[in-house]
Amino acid sequence: MLETVLWISAHYASLFRAFEIFSVAVFTIEYILRVWSCTVDPRFREPIRGRLRFMVTPLAVIDLLAFLPFYLPFVLPDTRVLRVVRLFRLFRVMKLARYSESVDLFIDVLKLKKDELLLVFVSIMILLLVSSTLMYEVEHDAQPDKFSSIPAAMWWGLVTLATVGYGDMFPITPAGKLIGSMVVMLGIGLFALPAGIIASGFSEVLQRRRECREIICPHCGRPIKEEMIYR
Repeated sequence: MLETVLWISAHYASLFRAFEIFSVAVFTIEYILRVWSCTVDPRFREPIRGRLRFMVTPLAVIDLLAFLPFYLPFVLPDTRVLRVVRLFRLFRVMKLARYSESVDLFIDVLKLKKDELLLVFVSIMILLLVSSTLMYEVEHDAQPDKFSSIPAAMWWGLVTLATVGYGDMFPITPAGKLIGSMVVMLGIGLFALPAGIIASGFSEVLQRRRECREIICPHCGRPIKEEMIYR
């Protein structure tokens, strides 16, 4: 990220390069060790097929993409391809998810509420399509350069539903202003739904974790429910 600042890159290019090599070496060794030791897990116990299955798991793919861009310039001389490949270095940030309990909690929430979130997403897409089509019909004749097509009007619909309003596209006809006002009010309520759903999911997941948490008795080795400790 800091390499994109010209004066920083000019003064500390060698330091960035050394840090890059060190990071790639650590990630490469970590990946090799994970692939080698994955057979300890019963799911990947087979020496060859088990390792291949492990290599296509999401976390293993993220680990691979974290260091793969460093080696590709040696086999891909095309600079245009390399510019795209360098974007894969952003996957190094995703490696932090492996060590973060908060990220695991958030993933559990998304899994729990995936149906509700999908319903909201579909509702937003339907409203976006309907509002953009209506706006195209009423504004195309007045602003053919702005609302030239329904896909072009969808940009207006998106920024209006999200209540961003960049100001590059806006209705000027009375019917367009009426539709725009209704879309803004619907967008405020519709985009607030995911926040409430996710908040409810956090509450449910945390409650389940409290109920399932067990503490082992140091004397007999049996599990003790957490609520029994405070009695």
